[in-house]
Amino acid sequence: MQTRMQSAIETVASTAIGFVIAYAASYTVLPLFGHHVTHGQNFWITVIFTVISLIRGWCVRRLFNRLHGARA
Repeated sequence: MQTRMQSAIETVASTAIGFVIAYAASYTVLPLFGHHVTHGQNFWITVIFTVISLIRGWCVRRLFNRLHGARA
């Protein structure tokens, strides 16, 4: 079972990779829907979704660790 700190570190590493991918993908996807954004706007949009993803990932990880620990 992971400690809370290990869960947080794993989630941050995974999300950092996702940040780079999402930042690059935004330049392809947003214009397809008529949204033309600057580098700064794209950065902050990606930051907002990344923070949401970090919180979600950490909560899901802790939930699964708790469920796994309850069965052991």
